[in-house]
Amino acid sequence: MGVGGPCLSVMQINVVRSKPHQVGDRCYEEGMYEAAKLLYSNVSNFARLASTLVQLGEYQAAVDNSRKASSTRTWKEVCFACVDGQEFRLAQLCGLHIVIHADELQELMCYYQDRGYFEELILLLEAALGLEQAHMGMFTELAILYSKFKPQKMLEHLELFWSRVNIPKVLKAAEQAHLWAELVFLYDKYEEYDNAVLTMMSHPTEAWKEGQFKDLIAKVANVELCYRALQFYLDYKPLLINDLLLVLSSRLDHTRTVSFFSKDAMQHAAESQDAELAQKLLQWFLEEGKRECFTAALFTCYDLLRPDVVLELAWRHNLMNLAMPYFIQVMREYLSKVDKLDALESLCKQEEHVTEPAPLMFDFDGHE
Repeated sequence: MGVGGPCLSVMQINVVRSKPHQVGDRCYEEGMYEAAKLLYSNVSNFARLASTLVQLGEYQAAVDNSRKASSTRTWKEVCFACVDGQEFRLAQLCGLHIVIHADELQELMCYYQDRGYFEELILLLEAALGLEQAHMGMFTELAILYSKFKPQKMLEHLELFWSRVNIPKVLKAAEQAHLWAELVFLYDKYEEYDNAVLTMMSHPTEAWKEGQFKDLIAKVANVELCYRALQFYLDYKPLLINDLLLVLSSRLDHTRTVSFFSKDAMQHAAESQDAELAQKLLQWFLEEGKRECFTAALFTCYDLLRPDVVLELAWRHNLMNLAMPYFIQVMREYLSKVDKLDALESLCKQEEHVTEPAPLMFDFDGHE
């Protein structure tokens, strides 16, 4: 026993010199980290030295030795240790050497997210996008993180890097987060124009943009969406309906389109409860030769039309056959009203003939 503490025997010294790795590992396992540090340093075992340094809380030195070790396993070990020690700047330095490996990305993300370090994970991935080895998984996972925690940054990210993300995966994330504008953008890039248009019409406040909508509606595969778009514009942007018709003119059936608008005009007239408007609409249908629309309007605006006016118009335009169902209905209602009046009159007469009870008569003696 020396003055400064226990001394190693010559044999022990020889063992240390001949097998420094084994001795270093033994020291590490028994928690003798300072001793392990010296041994690993002497033999330039940078990977084990980095592991030892994080145990000692010497994170910067651990990162430096990880760089020398140039091992993904070492980078992960030091990165996770730095995260646990909340040394996020150093953790990011390590993480940049991990995320470039697609098969390692998910484990690193889980480590951060399981501990609630979403902001720090986003910063790490943002810093990694400029790396030469940046891959699709990084751009995709960052987009998904934005959808959950920083939705205001997602659209800009997609506009810059849409070609480098896994679009189906990001589409699902955008839909779950109700990011409708982002969803439309992705559908457009993925050439799912029908879904893009449907999303715009379902969520116009967040997703509808005039120029983008006109570009997309011209590309849809389902022509029925063109007619739905007409109704959408009538409800949402009626002043822009002419612009939409110009875009769709080559895809619409003109007869059906006219019928569509005639039906809308009839509905509007009926809801307005304006008899003069309904009569003018009838006259316009006749002037334009739209016989079927004239007939349909007779029933759509039934309560607003005067039978004598309808009769005159039908006679003048030789449409008595088409108008006959209308007149049958008018006559049925007229006769029904007459029958009710007759029944009421009969009831009144019956009540007049009911014999009134005779008054009681009394003599002067007070007897009946």
